Amino acid sequence: MNPSRWLYRVRQFWHALTARPSPEALKHIQYILNSDQLALFARLQASEQAHALNVLSQLEEQGQTNPDLLVAALLHDVGKARHRLFIWDRVVVVLGRALFPQKVDIWGESPPEGWRRPYVIAAQHPAWGAEMAAEAGTSDIAVEIIRRHQDKIGVPKSEIDELLLALQAVDDMN
Repeated sequence: MNPSRWLYRVRQFWHALTARPSPEALKHIQYILNSDQLALFARLQASEQAHALNVLSQLEEQGQTNPDLLVAALLHDVGKARHRLFIWDRVVVVLGRALFPQKVDIWGESPPEGWRRPYVIAAQHPAWGAEMAAEAGTSDIAVEIIRRHQDKIGVPKSEIDELLLALQAVDDMN
């Protein structure tokens, strides 16, 4: 991993320890999410809420107004609420991806227990989040974006792919 990537990870770690959503941002999402979606969002850790709000804010700054994309921006990591991912778990995942990239995918296919737990949560949270969002009355398009938010997309072949790429570009910066 190059030095700028390490610096990014250090900043990301610090943000995970200290980030909290602002009251203004929390008020803003009441116009985007329905009550069941708001309840899901509330299950995220404060740092995850702040991350989602940053993603939303940057998309809005880019002029994105698609309601499905905005909902997906706020709920894309909600699957992490099914099995809490602690800060040290995140460190383990980042180190594992850097040192054993092929093994991490295999480890992510296990049940979420034992030493593989962080890798499973990192790998499975998009599918879990999509299920949870669907149960909260989220549109099929937003659910699909949530489900695929970690997928590698080449050339977009659909409107959903274009929305997904927009989310991924901002998510990767946060």
